[in-house]
This record gives sequence, structure tokens and C-alpha cells, in this order.
Amino acid sequence: MNRQTRKYINSLAIKKYRDREGCFVVEGEKSLSEFIRSGFKIKAIYQTENAGISFRDVGAVEISDSEMQQISNLKTASPVLAVLEIPAGKNPEHQHNELIIALDDIQDPGNLGTIIRLADWFGVGQILCSPFTADAYSPKTVQATMGSLARVSVTYSHLPDLLGSLNEQIPVYGAFLNGEPVYGADLTHNGIILLGNEGKGISPGTGKFVTRRLYIPPFNSNKLAESLNVALAAAIICSEFRRRTI
Repeated sequence: MNRQTRKYINSLAIKKYRDREGCFVVEGEKSLSEFIRSGFKIKAIYQTENAGISFRDVGAVEISDSEMQQISNLKTASPVLAVLEIPAGKNPEHQHNELIIALDDIQDPGNLGTIIRLADWFGVGQILCSPFTADAYSPKTVQATMGSLARVSVTYSHLPDLLGSLNEQIPVYGAFLNGEPVYGADLTHNGIILLGNEGKGISPGTGKFVTRRLYIPPFNSNKLAESLNVALAAAIICSEFRRRTI
């Protein structure tokens, strides 16, 4: 592997270069298999001789362990690394009969990756993100999704404009520390589940489009925990939606 190729792959750990090149890095045999199965466009694949799955049939190039470590974003490099093309997002108007998650400035890549993974688990095929939400294609987020990013479309947009343009028949459910307990709320099979920033919650500009405020009540009478982690809150809310509508 030459220096130019190594420099290019390393640059994709930085968002501005991912945006410029329209590409991102995937590491791990299982994760890469998921992306290939989902039809992602492959730009390049590299594997070492000890890879458990061979990707030579889709153009993989064999490199040494030391070369793999030089291009890996992991402390211990995986035997497989690929550069894939970032797909275009979907228009939410076309999914008005589905459940969609919207994220208002989620900062932590691990939280975003976990939310993408649970969206996949609960059959939510689309996530809408504000521009200041963590990048779904950063190495940390991609790794945290464990391949689920291959099946969940992530689109970045100015949420107030997007939510304001939606059909009025599409409900927008917002997660707040005050609101209607989710376990007794009237939930539909479709709509937007809006989750806010880890520290500030849903911003006022986005929150004004919420039609139903949901609250996850604590069952500890002392209420010593101020709030739930946003990914945990997403899991509880999605689970309740699916429990009601299956």
C-alpha cells in the first residue's frame, strides 16, 4: 500500500474529508458483509491473510498486518477494512405511513450508533438528524452500529424546516421530562419520534412542532436519577410503540 492511499484512508476519519469525498470507512468482517448485502457501493476493500471471511470475490486487496494497523481507527485492527460510498438520504414525505426517529443535536457518536442499532432492531428504517447531530459515518458511530447502518437511512436536515413541511396528519412525538406518560399515551403506527440533546433536550425551535409530548416516568420514588440516557430513552419509546401496534 502506497503512502498516498494510506493518507487518503486516514483522512476519512475527519468529517470534512468524508463530506468532500462522499465516502466512509467500515471495519470488521460482519459489518462489511452487512453493507455489501445491503448494496452499498464499494470503493476499496483491504484484508489481511488471517481474515476469517474472504472478500477477494468483490475486489479485496491483501495487505500486511502492519499496513492494516496504519489505516485502522481501532486500537486492535480488524483483518478487514473497506471504503464505501455514503448513500443519499430519503425524503420523509415518502415514508408518511412509517415510524421515523428524529434527533435534535445528539452529540455523542456512541449514542447515535446505539440509536441506529436499536432503530434497526425495532424496524425503524429512517433517522432524521439536525446538522449538529454527530456524524453517522464517523468511525466511532459506524463501529457502534454493528452493521445496522447498512439498513437504516440517516438524513441530515434543518429539523424545524423539515418538520414544518410535513403533512399535518403525521404526528410528531417529543421526549420531554414533562408530558404524558408513554405507557398510557395514544400511540400510532406512524409518526416522528423526536429526541433531544443529551444535556439540553429538544430545542425550542424544533419543539414547537411537537404534537404530543411523551414522558418516561421513573419507578423509583426517590427520583435520584435526573434523566435517562438518550439511547435508553429511544429504546423504551420505540419498544412501547411496537408493543402497541404489532
